[in-house]
Amino acid sequence: MLEVPRAEFGVNVDLERSAETGRDCFINFRNYANYTLNASGLVDANGRNIENTSSEILNAVGFTYDACLSQCGSGLQKPTWINTSQQFGAWLLPYLALISQLPFGARHRVDNLMSAILTVGSPVLAGYSMILTILNARWISRQFEIVSFPNAKHAVRILISLQQTPLKITNENSLLSSLIVLPENDDWWPTIADCLDYTLTWSIASATSIAWVIVAYLLTVISSLSDMNANLNSNGQGTGSVWLWLIPIVIGWLQLSPKCDYVRIKRAMENADAMAFVATHYGVVKASDISERRAISIDFTLEQHSSPDENLTPPIYNYARAIPWSRSAEDVFDAFRMASNNSRIHRPVRMGSMWKNAGGRDIIEPSNRSGTPSEVNAYCRLPRYGIRNPWASGIFLRMFLASLLPIALQWATTGAAVLVVYYTPATGLGCRSLGYIIYGVLATMVWAMLVASSIISHYTYSNSGRSSWSPFFSIAMHLAKVLSNLLRWGGKLLATVNAVWVVTASMLQFADVYDNCYCNSSVLGRGVQHAYDIVVTDNLDLGLTKTAWWGALALACSTSLGFIFLMSLLTDLVPT
Repeated sequence: MLEVPRAEFGVNVDLERSAETGRDCFINFRNYANYTLNASGLVDANGRNIENTSSEILNAVGFTYDACLSQCGSGLQKPTWINTSQQFGAWLLPYLALISQLPFGARHRVDNLMSAILTVGSPVLAGYSMILTILNARWISRQFEIVSFPNAKHAVRILISLQQTPLKITNENSLLSSLIVLPENDDWWPTIADCLDYTLTWSIASATSIAWVIVAYLLTVISSLSDMNANLNSNGQGTGSVWLWLIPIVIGWLQLSPKCDYVRIKRAMENADAMAFVATHYGVVKASDISERRAISIDFTLEQHSSPDENLTPPIYNYARAIPWSRSAEDVFDAFRMASNNSRIHRPVRMGSMWKNAGGRDIIEPSNRSGTPSEVNAYCRLPRYGIRNPWASGIFLRMFLASLLPIALQWATTGAAVLVVYYTPATGLGCRSLGYIIYGVLATMVWAMLVASSIISHYTYSNSGRSSWSPFFSIAMHLAKVLSNLLRWGGKLLATVNAVWVVTASMLQFADVYDNCYCNSSVLGRGVQHAYDIVVTDNLDLGLTKTAWWGALALACSTSLGFIFLMSLLTDLVPT
C-alpha cells in the first residue's frame, strides 16, 4: 500500500486543522481512504463500518470518534458571526425581551432583578408560585361562601389582593375582633378593598412582546423544518423549545394581575388605617390612639417574618408567603365565621341584650354589633393569647397540586429541547442534550430547595414563641433555622447559575462551540468505542429527525397551551 503524506490532505498539521472545518477534514480523510482503499474509521448513516471498496468509501457520511479525533483534532471550530447573530436574533432574543413583561414591583431594583433571575433559573418555581396563588385565592373564596356577615365580601377581596405582601393578623387589644364586629369599621373594609382594586394586566407592550415571540418561534420552526440540512447542529429549535415556558408564565401573570406594587399597596393600607376603630372599656376609639399595631397589617419593619423573602413583593416570592398567608387568612375567616354563626341565631354582641331587627328586615342592625373588648372577642371566639395549628387547612394538598402543572411545563419544554438534539445525527446523548437536561434538573432542584426552606422556616417561626422548650428542642429549632437559611441561599445561588447557564448553553450552540468531535459524536451516550460523527447530511435520510422535531414541537406547544387553558379555568373565583 502506497504511503501518502497525511499532511497533504490537511489532517496532520495543527495549523491546517484549525483552518479547516469539520466537513473539510472529513472529506480529506475520506479521499485519503479512497486513495489507499482503507476504510478504517469511516461509517455509514447508521454508524456501521464501510467496506474497503471505492464506491462504499465515497458514500461514507461520517467517521468514528477515534478517527475524528486523530484526523481533525479536539479543537473547536471557528464560529461564524453571521450564523451566530441570526440564530440569536431568531431564537433567543425575543424571549429575553419578554422577561421585561414579568410582574415586579419590589422596593429595590436588586429584588426585581433577583425575581427575574429566579424565574429564568427555575420556571418550576415561577409556575408553582402562580398556581399556588390561584389555589389559595380559590380556597379562601370558597371558605367565605358560608359567611353571612357585614363586610365579608370585602374581606375576601382584601385577603386575595394581599397575597404579595407579608400579611400579619393580630387580635392584641381586640384589634381583629373589633375590626370585624364594630359597625364603626364598616367604612374601613370597602375603602381598602377599593384602593387595592387595580389591575396591571394586558397592555400594548405586553401583547406585542408575546405576539413577537410566538410569531418568531413559529416562523423559525417552519424555516428549520423546511430546510433541515442548514445549520443542523447549530439549529436553534432546541433553544426555542427550552424557553417556551416563558410564554404561558407571562400570560398567566397577566391573567392573574397580582397586586405587587409595594408603594401603592403601602399607601392604600396607610390611608385605611386612619379609619380603623377598636373597642375599649371606655368605649370605641380609633386604633391609632392605642398603638401603631393594626389587626390586618403588611408592616415590613415592626414584624419579624419567618423568611426574608416574605418582604419581597414580586409574585414569584409567593412560594415563601403562601403558608403564613394561608394561616393568617384562615384566622380572619374563622373570626368572620363565628360572628356569622352568632348573627344567624340572633345573638347580639353585648351580653344580656336583645336582638334588634327593625322592620323585620334581614339586616344586622349596628346596635347588635357593639360591646366591650371581652364581648367582641367572645363573639368571634378570638382569645388574646392562644396556641393554634401553624398550618392552614389543606395547605399541603394545595402545595402538592400547585407543583404538578409547573413540573409538567418545565419538563415538557425541556424534554422537547432534548428530543430535538437527541435525534439529530449522530443520535444519542451529547453535549447539547446534556446541557438542556442540566437546566431542567437544576430548575427543579431550585424549586425543591426553596419550597423546603419555606416549610422549615414557617415551622421554626411558629414555634419561636414557646417558652417551654427543652434544651434539645431549642437546639433542633436552631439547626432547622440554619438549614432553612442554607436552602434559601443555596437555591438562589443555584438559580443564578442556572439562569446564566441556559443563556450560555444557547450561545454555545449558536457559536458552534459544540461543533467538535466529542459533542458531534454523542460520546456521552454511546461511549468512546461506539461513538461516531455524521458529517455529510446532504443526501441523508432525516425522516427520524424530522419526526422527532415535529414531536418536540407538539409536546412543547400542547403543554404550554394546556397551562394557559387551565389558568383561565382556575381564575374564575379570583378577583382581578
